[in-house]
Amino acid sequence: MSGTIRLMSWNIHGGIGPDRRFDLDRIVALIARHRPDIVALQEIDTRGRDVDCLAPLRGLRAGYFAEARTIVAPDGHYGHALFSRWETGGVELHDLSVRRREPRFAISARIATDAGPINVVSVHLGLAIGERMSQVRTLARLGARGRDEPTLMLGDFNDWASFGQARRRLAEVFRWRSQLRTFPAPRPLLRLDRLYCNDGLAVLACFTDPEAARASDHLPVIADVRLAEPRTAASPRNRHAAPLIVPP
Repeated sequence: MSGTIRLMSWNIHGGIGPDRRFDLDRIVALIARHRPDIVALQEIDTRGRDVDCLAPLRGLRAGYFAEARTIVAPDGHYGHALFSRWETGGVELHDLSVRRREPRFAISARIATDAGPINVVSVHLGLAIGERMSQVRTLARLGARGRDEPTLMLGDFNDWASFGQARRRLAEVFRWRSQLRTFPAPRPLLRLDRLYCNDGLAVLACFTDPEAARASDHLPVIADVRLAEPRTAASPRNRHAAPLIVPP
């Protein structure tokens, strides 16, 4: 569909599937099947492996790449990354780290899509409730900064409660959120992985792929969006619209 942008966010569990085997080729194969334009991957981990272990990710054929190495060790690094087939500028890393917790960063960028520029924020939040409260306050400010432009936020929010802090706080900034259950992948119960969009973007479809359970402990969130038409005073606001679930 002309003007449609396909997004994907996936926590790839370090490239290790339920068979406990490190295999990025199957990660890349599943991603390629959906042909996303913008991809956010969490838990990219090279620790204890050869320096070329991430070579399969080159198969994504993304022209632009930004990463947040949240842990750097003598034997490798760990973090998350944002891939785009379009020119990506204004990349910033925002420190979300909380004392005595695992380091966390958000990646923000401005992506020049064929339909027009959009602001993208890629995240992987912490496990503790208090930690996430602090992180979400920063993310809400980032989201509000792009209030007048098409802006989306995607990643693993680790916010499993029905009325979790991330969901409530970010709802003040973003019109729409995905509501897919993504964890644990074989029988997903929790909505850990999400996509948030403001009024500048219209969500056409949002779905996951159960086949991803063969490669990670999370399922991906996949969505088709387009730049929204200018709103009028009479336009309805549908903050809690349910996503369309499309089988793979």
